[in-house]
Amino acid sequence: MMIHQDGSTHEWVSGKKWDLIVTMDDATSEHYSMFFTEEEGTASSFAGVKDVIFSRGLFCSFYSDRGSHYWHTPEAGGKVDKKNLTQFGRGMHQLGIEMIAAYSPEARGRSERAFSTHQDRLVKELALFGITEMAEANRYLNERYRPVFNTEFMEPAIEPGSGFVPLLGAQIDDILCEHYERTVARDNCISFEGMTLQIPQDRHRCNYIKVKVRVQRYPDGSLAIFHGPRKLAHYHPNGQIKEDEEKDAA
Repeated sequence: MMIHQDGSTHEWVSGKKWDLIVTMDDATSEHYSMFFTEEEGTASSFAGVKDVIFSRGLFCSFYSDRGSHYWHTPEAGGKVDKKNLTQFGRGMHQLGIEMIAAYSPEARGRSERAFSTHQDRLVKELALFGITEMAEANRYLNERYRPVFNTEFMEPAIEPGSGFVPLLGAQIDDILCEHYERTVARDNCISFEGMTLQIPQDRHRCNYIKVKVRVQRYPDGSLAIFHGPRKLAHYHPNGQIKEDEEKDAA
């Protein structure tokens, strides 16, 4: 079971360029996830994969272009580095999903043909229904456009059954996000992208000074600090601790 993901920047509504992210079955062309976003990147790629896992289950392999959020490529146009993983690559590795890089335009032919259809049909449909805002456009994609597209264009599988595996026991939100290692300073804080994140007191230990912790940044921009499997605190995107969790930890 191979999943293919790609994005297309286009003027989907008059005067606005968005990125359309599609995560699809490489064999049948069935679109499992479609949504608009301001800019393709790590967060949008995680979101597409999460849609597939929640609706169908885990898959065996993931096929994509050599975009910088998927792969580190030491030489422009060269082979990808399969050992030095991006944040997205680390997430796939953690789930046991093999990543496969495309090395030719022809290898992406299925998604290119699909995007050609989307750019023709979807632009007209959004205009017909007077849809101009991204949230409304995303609702239309999932409630109307994607089901109709799949009915018309997906190819039947060669064999019956499913290659997806149920997701059991994994904290998927904590896997499909960005991970960064930091060392706690003497004031029981860490520095992260210009912000100082205070670790609140908890019942497990007095402080975490000089301890290596993991900062996780979620697709909505919120942050969390973990020591091993234990979450020490959860923060708003601006670095302010979420008050309800601070009370729980105190």
